[in-house]
Amino acid sequence: MYGAGDVRVEQVPDATVRQQTDAVVRVVRSAICGSDLWAYGSMPPSQPGRRMGHEFLGVVEDVGADVTGLKRGDLVVTPFVWADNTCDFCTEGLHTSCRHGGRYGLNGVDGGQGEAVRVPQAQGTLVKLPVGEDSALLASLLTLSDVFCVGHHACRTARVRPRTTVTVIGDGAVGLSAVLAARRLRAERIMLMGRHAQRTDLGREFGATDVIAERGAEGIQRVRELTGGDGTHAVLECVGSKPALEMALGVIRDGGAISRVGLPQYTEGPLGPDLVLRNITITGGAAPARAYIEELLPDVLDGTVEPGRVFDRTVSLDQVPDGYRSMADREALKVLIQP
Repeated sequence: MYGAGDVRVEQVPDATVRQQTDAVVRVVRSAICGSDLWAYGSMPPSQPGRRMGHEFLGVVEDVGADVTGLKRGDLVVTPFVWADNTCDFCTEGLHTSCRHGGRYGLNGVDGGQGEAVRVPQAQGTLVKLPVGEDSALLASLLTLSDVFCVGHHACRTARVRPRTTVTVIGDGAVGLSAVLAARRLRAERIMLMGRHAQRTDLGREFGATDVIAERGAEGIQRVRELTGGDGTHAVLECVGSKPALEMALGVIRDGGAISRVGLPQYTEGPLGPDLVLRNITITGGAAPARAYIEELLPDVLDGTVEPGRVFDRTVSLDQVPDGYRSMADREALKVLIQP
């Protein structure tokens, strides 16, 4: 990406092992993320361009001498950040703060929207998948790289459990994944705030019990009406805008928790003293997907959940620029890339 709206497909040097802890992965499936769209809409012009993509699964082609447990031919999925899985933060389940980790597409590391990726700290990062590269489950398995784990993280940090009432703000791929994750954790009632019928219909299939099309004060009033005036125990804010946060504060029940997992596009928010009086918890953040993959994997493998249904368009690498455009124009919910 060379700037807002300027995505190009280019030849770059082949991925190779540089450190003995690296692996080279041939990409089988990748994706365009909602967070990529923020850059697509606002990134300043840049020379050289920035490698894009942080969601992918693929086949191991080479490993460094220090990598054990992985071999050429293994199908693997990566969380959207790489980590050693051994430092104190990783052992606490906070792989996004790994002392030796980092992000794809930066500091000489390949992006996932390409033919192959050098994965640093491969042994701690990559999770082997017990299926072949022709499996019908690949789309759902790819969501373990990011969106399904993000939805699960929102639920965990907001303390979603049986008998919990939940409001999900946002009908994008993360919001729908949060609905699915809340149903998996047996939430009692799940209210999806969104106004795009095709998306909210999928949300109902994922487990939403109510759809709130209204926004702002009207949306807040509607949720309050449906909950006897109290609001819900948990709010999963999956957009990242200030109006979304304001709605979250309006629909949260006293003593409840708001989990913010949408990438914030604001620097100030309405976090005044009334939240203290209401005992509201503000939580969330970047999901440590590596901490959740093994927990969620069995339900994806046996078909208990089908998070891959959030993908509604598939493109080749040459079509990636149009994939960005289609998501930005809301012609597509989430784009799958098949190199």
